[in-house]
Amino acid sequence: MRRIWLGLLSAAVSVVVAIAALTAFALPPGSTAPDFKGVDSNGVTHDLSEYRGKYVVLEWANQGCPYEQKHYLSGNMESLQKQWTGKGVVWLSIISSAPGQEGYVTPAEENAYLQKMKAAPTAAILDPKGAIGHLYDAKTTPHMFVIDPSGKIVYQGAIDDKPSPDPSTLKGAENYLNDALNAAMAGKPVAVAVTRPYGCSVKYAY
Repeated sequence: MRRIWLGLLSAAVSVVVAIAALTAFALPPGSTAPDFKGVDSNGVTHDLSEYRGKYVVLEWANQGCPYEQKHYLSGNMESLQKQWTGKGVVWLSIISSAPGQEGYVTPAEENAYLQKMKAAPTAAILDPKGAIGHLYDAKTTPHMFVIDPSGKIVYQGAIDDKPSPDPSTLKGAENYLNDALNAAMAGKPVAVAVTRPYGCSVKYAY
């Protein structure tokens, strides 16, 4: 009897842990992506709702973060941007660093960086007050979200399974972003719909 009781207790704990992992995020997969308006580095206002009917990637970015630099200095992030925007995906890089914090940039500084990196997001949205970041509970740079054409979040979390700033770890990494987009665009369920993001903490004003 005691063995049965311990087995049931272990199963219950496992369920609680699984639920806790999922509910740790304010916006779990399947929830509606909150609408927002943001101004990009060229002064253009973007409203998420204008992209309804398309897949959208949100990428939280910070030039000064070593984890972000791993993906940009290696060309990995730029390659992903070009790959997916070439397939009609809208890619919005969002910078929620507050003035005086690591990663804060002016529009001119961001445009110079994008040109230098040969980056190709649809737009780089500046969010110095952190309004969009807090809306999505963005935790790290990078922190990735994939939104489907109906406006639902189908993936959020890490870009891949190698939580390291070392570029050598890109080789052989499981790219969760690619997996999510490939599955969703093929009409299949996303096998891994949420992971723990890794990187530098988003440098909010508080």
